Amino acid sequence: MLTDSRSIRIKGRSFLAVVLSPDLPLDEWLLRLDDLAARSAGFFLGRPVVLDVTDLAIDRTQLTELISGLGQRNVSIMGIEGARPSMLGPGMPPLLKGGRPVADFEQPSAESAAAEPVQPAKPATKEPRGQTQSIVIHEPVRSGQSVIFPEGDVTVVGSVASGAEIIAGGSVHIYGALRGRVMAGSVGNSSARIFCRKLEAELLAIDGIYQMAEDMAPSLRGQPVQLWLEGDVIMAETLS
Repeated sequence: MLTDSRSIRIKGRSFLAVVLSPDLPLDEWLLRLDDLAARSAGFFLGRPVVLDVTDLAIDRTQLTELISGLGQRNVSIMGIEGARPSMLGPGMPPLLKGGRPVADFEQPSAESAAAEPVQPAKPATKEPRGQTQSIVIHEPVRSGQSVIFPEGDVTVVGSVASGAEIIAGGSVHIYGALRGRVMAGSVGNSSARIFCRKLEAELLAIDGIYQMAEDMAPSLRGQPVQLWLEGDVIMAETLS
């Protein structure tokens, strides 16, 4: 018999998750993932991750081994996308459906423009021009902070410290030194670009194609740079 009449509060909340889309052979893919994690410490730490196995020709045993291998690398899978129900079993992450593209995200307010980031982020101010798909950060982004804005462009009037990150659905403009991580075009925008006043980045990515600082031409280090995507290659040039 129920004696407590207090209501149960149930809320909906959206989070921007990282989607991993493995390819075959899985052991080689895991080695590439190890390389990314080794060169960008904490990349997956505390971050919601979805495993997308759509059109990946694997069976239940291989999927179980893949999830186990990711767990050994401290990559916690919150859900699986694109798997057949027969591939899932007890103790495995749930099957996710209905992932929404960027256009379906609610427009964040000025106080929540970082959109429930995985790590605390500096409040951002949206430009006062109606439905403009951009935000402006008027202070430096410090180490440990994340700014996540899947709706469009992010502009930082200052520097992005080592250990900080910017994740944008559109382009990213840094009017200072870029020492942290920047991921532009994070929801499938291959035309996004990255601009910075001084390139000292730990990691750069556009539409899921990433590049570490040591992989870039030494002549770009410390220079004002713009970066864009051509096919599966990140291109870069200095700005005059």
